[in-house]
Amino acid sequence: MKDSARSLEDISQLSARELALIRKRYALHCKYEEALNLYTNTNSTVRNIAKQCMVSEGGLKAYLQRHWRELILHRHGITTDGKDPKEIPYYMTDGGTYIAHEKYKDAVQACKSINYIELNVSQIARKFGHNATSLANFMQIHYSDLLTKRKKIREKMGFRNYYNQVVHQNCVKQYEAAVEMYRNTNLSVKAVAEQCNVSDSGLSQHIRFYHKDLMKEKKEARQQAKLSGKKKKGEMLGNGRKNEPLPATVEKYAEALALYRDTALTAKEIVQRTGVQAESFRFYLHKWHRGLVLERSGIVAGEDAKINMVRSRQRMKTVAAKYTPAIESLKQNPRPVSPVAVEFGHNTEVFRNYIRKHEPELAKSLGLKPIPKKKN
Repeated sequence: MKDSARSLEDISQLSARELALIRKRYALHCKYEEALNLYTNTNSTVRNIAKQCMVSEGGLKAYLQRHWRELILHRHGITTDGKDPKEIPYYMTDGGTYIAHEKYKDAVQACKSINYIELNVSQIARKFGHNATSLANFMQIHYSDLLTKRKKIREKMGFRNYYNQVVHQNCVKQYEAAVEMYRNTNLSVKAVAEQCNVSDSGLSQHIRFYHKDLMKEKKEARQQAKLSGKKKKGEMLGNGRKNEPLPATVEKYAEALALYRDTALTAKEIVQRTGVQAESFRFYLHKWHRGLVLERSGIVAGEDAKINMVRSRQRMKTVAAKYTPAIESLKQNPRPVSPVAVEFGHNTEVFRNYIRKHEPELAKSLGLKPIPKKKN
C-alpha cells in the first residue's frame, strides 16, 4: 500500500490480505504506543524504555527504524532538510554517532592543539565539562592515532602521561576465548558474549580498543556481504548478523517443522494441528528449509538450485502416502483399477495415471498403457 491515508471508499474495496496487513500494522502501533511516547518526550535510552514498557529492545529498535526514523534522526541532532529520512544515516563512517562527535568536538580539537599539550586527556575532559573516562574511551575508539602521537610529544617535552594504553593481563585472560570465537565465527559480539559468559559491552569495548585489525576485518566482510547481494543461509549479512532464523522463530515453528519432516501430513493439516499461520509457515519453509520442500516434491536438486518447483515436482510425499494403501492392495490382489479407486475414495482416472507414472511395473502387470507423450 503506497498511500498511508485512505478514504473509507478505498478501504471498502481492499482485499482480505490488505485488510489483514492494516490490522497487523495497527496492532503494532498499539503495542509500541507507550514506548514511542517515552522516546519522543524523554531522553531515556531505548533499552530503559523497552524494560519500562516490557517490550523487546530489538523489536522496539526495528519499529523505530522502520516507522519513526525521523525521530531517531532528531535524537541524533540531524535535520532532514526535505530529504527522505531513510536515505540519511545517523552513524558516521567510523561507527560513531553524530551526537557523540558533536559533543566531544571541542575537546578533540584541544587534544590536537599544541596550546593544550601540557594538559592530559582527563584534564581536558574536565576543562570542557566531560566525564574523563567517557572522553578517554571515545578518543581511544575514534582517535587512537592522535592519542599515541600526543603521548610521544608530551614525553619529549617532559610532561608525564597519566594513562596507560597497554591492555591489562587479567583483561586479556577474561576476553581471550571470546575474542577467538568472534574471530573464527560469524556470531555477533552479543552472541559471543552470551556463550562465553562475559559482558557484551565490555567485550565490544575490548575489541575496539585492542583488536582494531579484527574490527577492520569484520567491517570489510560486512561490506563485501552487502555489495554481493547474496544472502546464503549461514553466511554473514551486511549488518554483521548471521543469515539464519531467530531463535524465537525456530521455537515457534519447531513442532510444525517436525510434522512436516517426519510425517506425510499436508501443510494445511499441519497448521491446523499446531495453530501457526499457513502463509507464515509456508514462507518459513521455503526460506530456511527449502531442501525439505524439494524432498517432499520428489525433486532431486541442491537446496539453492533455481528451478520451477511446480513444473519439476515428481512424486510428492503427501500424494504417495495418500495412494499407498490402494497400491499395496493392488499388488497383493491384482484386479481392475476402477473398483479399487472407488473402494479407497480416489478419482479413477487420476489414480490410473498415478500408477502409470510412478508404478510402471504394476501398470504393466495390470495391462495399463503408458501415458502418451505430448507433442511439442
